[in-house]
Amino acid sequence: MKIACLHTADSNIPIYEDAARQLGLPAGALHHHVRADLLLTAERLGGLTSDIVMETADVLQCLARDADAVVLNCSTLGPAISEAAANAAVPIVRADGVLAEEAVKAAGKVIVLCTVETTIGPTTGLFEAAAEATGAAIEVRLIPGAWALFRAGDQPAYLASIAKAVEAAHGDGPVTVVFAQASMTDAAQLLPENCAHPMSGPTTALAAALSKITAV
Repeated sequence: MKIACLHTADSNIPIYEDAARQLGLPAGALHHHVRADLLLTAERLGGLTSDIVMETADVLQCLARDADAVVLNCSTLGPAISEAAANAAVPIVRADGVLAEEAVKAAGKVIVLCTVETTIGPTTGLFEAAAEATGAAIEVRLIPGAWALFRAGDQPAYLASIAKAVEAAHGDGPVTVVFAQASMTDAAQLLPENCAHPMSGPTTALAAALSKITAV
């Protein structure tokens, strides 16, 4: 089995490998491809452009030629999946797309936390579309200053700012809290025991990829 994962940060690789172990995937099942430049360009230009979408789709289709499934692990680049999946011979999974479908199942209020500004538009559109089926109320929140900490390499401060935002979200009453980006996953380890852990994409995305592979 080979699942190709497209990342925009090296730090997401161990997060996905941990998710693979939790799912019982065989060692070496994941093959990681990092294109940090795609996200950096989107940040510099203030969001996705048609050129970034086309380049991302090309990369995904390339990975699909030598894999049983592909996972796109970047919420900013997510819209490129429709372009890529149309001509791919194997399933291409949008990590935050699967996450959105799972998050809205219980309806109620869903608070989606983001740390990078370029993901707000794609994430909002994705979750609101998923919520049409269940009537869930979607609120997307940007955690101020968090991405600057990530870019500066201050992982402890980055995760601490996310954990604080999770606690604030739960203070609003009964909600489902979701991490829009895989880089946020480990912040759950900083939460108090009585605080429900947010939903995160890596395990959900890999489980979806595995399901699609076995269904073929």
